[in-house]
Amino acid sequence: MVTLFSTDETAPQWDFKRDSTMVFSSCSYRVDEEEASKRIDVYLAHKNPSLTRSRIKNLIESGDILLNNNPAKAGTRLKAGDVVLVDIPAPEVIATTAEPIPLDIIYEDEDLIVVNKAPGMVVHAGAGHKSGTLVNAILYHARGLSGIGGVLRPGIVHRLDKNTSGVMVVAKNDECHLGLARQFKEHSIKRRYMAVAWGVPSDSEGTIDMSIGRHPVHRKKMSVNTTRARRAVTRYKILRSYGKFSLLELSLETGRTHQIRVHLSHIHHPVVGDPVYGKRSIPSMLPKPVIDKLKSFRRQALHAGILGFVHPLRGGYMEFASQPPEDMKSLIEILEEYCH
Repeated sequence: MVTLFSTDETAPQWDFKRDSTMVFSSCSYRVDEEEASKRIDVYLAHKNPSLTRSRIKNLIESGDILLNNNPAKAGTRLKAGDVVLVDIPAPEVIATTAEPIPLDIIYEDEDLIVVNKAPGMVVHAGAGHKSGTLVNAILYHARGLSGIGGVLRPGIVHRLDKNTSGVMVVAKNDECHLGLARQFKEHSIKRRYMAVAWGVPSDSEGTIDMSIGRHPVHRKKMSVNTTRARRAVTRYKILRSYGKFSLLELSLETGRTHQIRVHLSHIHHPVVGDPVYGKRSIPSMLPKPVIDKLKSFRRQALHAGILGFVHPLRGGYMEFASQPPEDMKSLIEILEEYCH
């Protein structure tokens, strides 16, 4: 179902401000013997997987984290019996404004929204992207979103790259956000992707188990060749073979940044159209329609097709699916016709 939001200029332009109608979350933890001696930021990141270290640092600096009823200090090591109180305020004023941007909403209730993200749409504001994001669109649609993601990322539990299309879930409140984040941390979320890759893997299905971290030189890239890496596991299955290309189904056991793109590049089968980890030149011996299509394909051919999870508040497993967008469908059709 495609939902187009009204362009009526009289429609409310919601700012995300702290008041009695907005989200406010407070969590209390008592440190046990096994957890003693941990740094407070490490402890809280483990207890509350939706909080990053930088977010915890900001909460400490703003006085929103108390240790035994006193303002916590960064780097403090905990003792058994310590009580840690975390107040997670809703953003004071969101830096991203609500915008009447068309959204493809697959499902919605009072706790969450499942959307089919279009290729080219950035999930949240960042360097060079202050408007036109998924967050801009959802703020126009939903008055209240989870504040855990911070000022720039309200409701965002997970992300897709700008040029990756497919299914995403957004939390409307903190309790839902925490429940979803816990499932992502436990790797119990079902995630299935479809990708068009260069070449055909030697095995019809397999597992890529290679740790991923920030590239030691090119800091905007991820790499398997770095000393500070975290385990990453991607499972793949060949759906179709096209000689110099393959259509793959991929499932994630972990969720590292650019994981599928980095892993497929590492095994020498990068995603078609990937501008960062992909193949740079197009072989001249390919049929002309294929060459023309590849030249006009301006993004990585990667689509998040299936997302499944247990509803954090209502219980019960929910699964959502979407078909690849037209640009990726037409690429597959060209390969079906000319590459056998």
